[in-house]
Amino acid sequence: MPESASETAHPPDPELRREQQHLAESRRQLARMRERTASMDAGAAADWVSREFLESTFALRMKQLADDPTVPLFFGRLDYGAGHLGGEHAGESFHIGRRHVTGPDGDALVVDWRAPVSTPFYRASSAEPMGVDLRRRYGFSRGELTGFEDEPLTGGGGPEHSAILEAEIERPRVGPMRDIVATIQPEQDVIVRADLARSICVQGAPGTGKTAVGLHRAAYLLYAHREQLSRQGVLVVGPNASFLRYIRDVLPALGEVEATQATIEELVTAPLPEGRRVRAVEPDDVATLKGDARLAEVLRRAVWAGVGTPDDALVVPRGSRRWRVPSYEVEEVLDGLRTRGVRYAAAGSMLAQALAHRVLLRMEAGGESPDDRVQDAVARSAPVKACVRALWPAVDPAKLLHRLLSDPDALASAADGLLDPDEQRLLLWDRPPRSAGTARWTLADAVLLDELRDLLERTGSVGHLVADEAQDLSPMMLRALARRSSTGSVTVLGDLAQATTPWGARSWEEALAHLGRPDAHVEQLTRGFRVPSEVIEYAAGLLPHVAPSLVPPTSVRRTRGDLEVARVPDPVATLADRLRGVLAREGSVGVVVPDHVVAATSRVLDAVDHRVLGAQTAEAEQEWETRVEVVPASLAKGLEFDHVVLLEPAAVVAGEHDRVTGLRRLYVCLTRAVTSLLVLHAEDLPAELGKP
Repeated sequence: MPESASETAHPPDPELRREQQHLAESRRQLARMRERTASMDAGAAADWVSREFLESTFALRMKQLADDPTVPLFFGRLDYGAGHLGGEHAGESFHIGRRHVTGPDGDALVVDWRAPVSTPFYRASSAEPMGVDLRRRYGFSRGELTGFEDEPLTGGGGPEHSAILEAEIERPRVGPMRDIVATIQPEQDVIVRADLARSICVQGAPGTGKTAVGLHRAAYLLYAHREQLSRQGVLVVGPNASFLRYIRDVLPALGEVEATQATIEELVTAPLPEGRRVRAVEPDDVATLKGDARLAEVLRRAVWAGVGTPDDALVVPRGSRRWRVPSYEVEEVLDGLRTRGVRYAAAGSMLAQALAHRVLLRMEAGGESPDDRVQDAVARSAPVKACVRALWPAVDPAKLLHRLLSDPDALASAADGLLDPDEQRLLLWDRPPRSAGTARWTLADAVLLDELRDLLERTGSVGHLVADEAQDLSPMMLRALARRSSTGSVTVLGDLAQATTPWGARSWEEALAHLGRPDAHVEQLTRGFRVPSEVIEYAAGLLPHVAPSLVPPTSVRRTRGDLEVARVPDPVATLADRLRGVLAREGSVGVVVPDHVVAATSRVLDAVDHRVLGAQTAEAEQEWETRVEVVPASLAKGLEFDHVVLLEPAAVVAGEHDRVTGLRRLYVCLTRAVTSLLVLHAEDLPAELGKP
């Protein structure tokens, strides 16, 4: 067996053929596993509920066993030494892949990358081999095994770097994000395999793989805690629909199809009628104020302000007698419900029983022996029901928010001591709609409605929540995520240097507090694997101006990449000509432009097969065959392209509400390139950027 990089440059044919045969056999056995699942019959189930459950289980298993011939079933191998762990895996070899594949006899042909036995593939080193003698990586082309590379972990002599690993990281790509299961680095793997009970915040510089790490963590947790998370659910929240479509294939490629993916807008508007969802935008200062955490207390006050004050005693006739509960006792009941910490609707349901209990106490004092059935009957009696309606009115979230934003007196009462008069005036509508049904809600309004719904009835929680680009979420948006993970853990992903909303987080401590996870562990990823060093060094010149507290990122790639900054008379007019040279190279191309020139850019590229990101319907964006995408600067976050052409950096900065935010937007746009970055500009470059 080859023992060094030089010996594996041209691996012996017999060994390569054996590995190719193992791949072919693994594919045959995966097909057998799928055929066996397809042959299972749910018709023999005892009842229709069991049948439905079995059918859904079989369908899920079929999806998990899907095989894409262009994607290798395994990407590595571990050869354990003879003395490993007292002989548990002594002398055994394991092929590491995306899912578990077994032969007819039950022997593992491929071991899932998430299994404990696979951990050394990502963490073992010559200093700490973890019982492994040799680690092997495979090279593939369109799913065909073309070569391998061995790294001895004992006795030295291993390669200084992995050419196969480097090639996989830098491989050109067109389409949605791929998994990084073959290239996970030790510091990433520690995050991926962290325990379910632990909440983690990943502060990740561009190119460090924070999004991929979060998705692989979700896949790992679904594997390690299958029963619990299948029941409780895993939720992945992204910044916009285009981003979610970009990452949509990562979890299914790893055999995980149970996680739900949604934007914050989709989460908070799901309960609203179709025609009453987000239909308007508002000035940044208004949206920022609506996203302020103080609004949570304003809304809480408004909800509970509707609880009435009893003027008269409660009188309940029963048989020939009338039982009287004085008004001060009714007030005691109301005070008790206010302080119990339960939701408004639940407390309202308790009120009838609490009043009925006071009646029963009087019945017992009068010599009667009432039981629970009597209490239920009293709670359903007309006097008690009338008292509950008068003292505990039903609350409609949309109607209440409409009143707060329309009525200065109502807002002043709820916001007293929380918002000053100027802030209250800023919240009020200039022209209030006639009713809640005709209101044109904004995203910030929808988040407030979500808060109101939770004040009435508790929001359901998932077992684990992944929040990407979390630095752009307002405190009220973070609260919306917190209530959806109140009984589970979270993985927070983001980069403070890329915060581009006026309401976004200024520190992770602040954001995690709003998320209800002040004790979450914050992990910084600064080693960039995708962005070339020349590009990241150029973009990092902005960090002292946008996030001075962050550690500057570094690229670990040996290739520095290509960076060209060119001043031209008209960047849009020059684009088509400059794009020809870019298209001569392999890989995807992103033309990142200020939002206001998207249409003009698309017209200039009329002769080039391209699409405009965000302009297509969801169905149209399912296809990713087009190499060239025109990307509005506002949608560039989280995406990556092999080659990026960025137009007019100064206009990107000027398109934001303040200069710091504009520089952060520019930082995002500059760091989307994997291989080359071409900057075309007519205006002077922002002074903070420095010289390339």
